Amino acid sequence: MQTKSQLRERSLSVIGIGVGNPDYLTVQALAALDKSDVFFIPDKGQEKQDLAKMRETICERFIQGRNYRTVGYKIPPRLNQGDYKTGVQAWHAEIAGIFEHLLLDELGPNEHGAFLVWGDPSLYDSTLRLLQTVSERGKVKLTYDVIPGITAAQALTAAHQTTLNAIGEPVTITTGRALAANPNPANATLVMLDGQTAFQHLPPDTHIYWGAYLGTPDEILIAGKIKDVAEQIQARRAAARAAKGWIMDTYLVRKEDE
Repeated sequence: MQTKSQLRERSLSVIGIGVGNPDYLTVQALAALDKSDVFFIPDKGQEKQDLAKMRETICERFIQGRNYRTVGYKIPPRLNQGDYKTGVQAWHAEIAGIFEHLLLDELGPNEHGAFLVWGDPSLYDSTLRLLQTVSERGKVKLTYDVIPGITAAQALTAAHQTTLNAIGEPVTITTGRALAANPNPANATLVMLDGQTAFQHLPPDTHIYWGAYLGTPDEILIAGKIKDVAEQIQARRAAARAAKGWIMDTYLVRKEDE
């Protein structure tokens, strides 16, 4: 392993860009864009080219009068083999190797890099974990700042004109996988990453606020009791995914319509 004096130093920003609407960028995010020279853009396949294009559009819109460059990189598929967490950890190790290459070979020592993170870097995103792994590998000394972004939770509740929590009550943020294992949550529950529509197994009088493609021209919003809207959500979700090739949705459920 290299000594600290031999480590190549790199600086970058991890910028939360919100969930689809360029107007969601904060003043702090704009300042971080303005100081960055190289933007790393993930390629998640042909079906999700919209996500890469949105990142490029943000750069084109907000960076004026100076040169910068974008560097694309492919996200390898995650193999669904064995234990879920073990599989994710192996997948992350592979991506960390890609990050290490990007930082050492595509970012100069006098340049500032940036990862544009969908939503917020702290919520169901692994960029920060991956950068920590890169640091632990001992080939590069990283200095980076983290810029918060508008989350799907905020975009969803704003679009539905509701609050995330009831007065004095807690909120649970979880995944569809976890909700399926406990289909009777005690609190208001925000669900992300639910490819299996676990909400259909909740008590029928549970209220749901569902949204897909939040903040974009393709935004879809449906709200009501599970017994009244579950089939509608499933149908709209399936049709939208078939039309676009991908879907990003989230929803809030709670026992009463506060």
